[in-house]
Amino acid sequence: MTFDDFKTIVSEVFPEMGREQLGQFAQMPSLYEEWNAKINVISRKDITNLYEHHVLHSLAIAVYMKEKQPGTYDSFVAGGLNVLDLGTGGGFPGIPLAIMFPSTHFILCDSVGKKIKVAASIAESLGLKNIETANSRAEALTGPYDYVVSRAVASLETFYPWVKGKVANDIFYLKGGEINEEIAALMGKFRISKGRIGTWQVDNWLPGEYYEGKFVIHIRK
Repeated sequence: MTFDDFKTIVSEVFPEMGREQLGQFAQMPSLYEEWNAKINVISRKDITNLYEHHVLHSLAIAVYMKEKQPGTYDSFVAGGLNVLDLGTGGGFPGIPLAIMFPSTHFILCDSVGKKIKVAASIAESLGLKNIETANSRAEALTGPYDYVVSRAVASLETFYPWVKGKVANDIFYLKGGEINEEIAALMGKFRISKGRIGTWQVDNWLPGEYYEGKFVIHIRK
């Protein structure tokens, strides 16, 4: 996918996106290709699919909020929030979301130091002032955070206790696979009512085989 293809897709749902934001998205492939040659944070077979498999997938959280949780979306736009991206790896979903919401502060956390090194360098190269990074295990985090975002770092049953009690509002989790089984296990173990969990298929926005079976899982406070 070329940048022009990417721009066409995001401009349809985010017509308010500014020139600076688009310029930051345009820089991402070259920065990740340069770093990936040194530190493998994205599969080398997948680096050419950066926009499709990583950037757009991350932005599905923003699309979900805009379409289904407009009040939350407006809060992210207005800013003043602290949002934790736990298990960010090389910066997903945190970096695309930080570009999308320049007034919201993102804390990108990963236990693997070399991955955080890449995420921090790319954020700096993109001129993102709303990102800080933390090389830490989830258990060592204290919070509190206004929201938590993450992309498939563990099963829901494993992930939830890492942030339980540290998030003031909601969790937005990108996950695929047998999510119904995971959600049932989560609800049973932590006594979470059905009304607190919502799911949204990513292929509602992005058609194609890659996005089939991928979801934004919304865990409400």
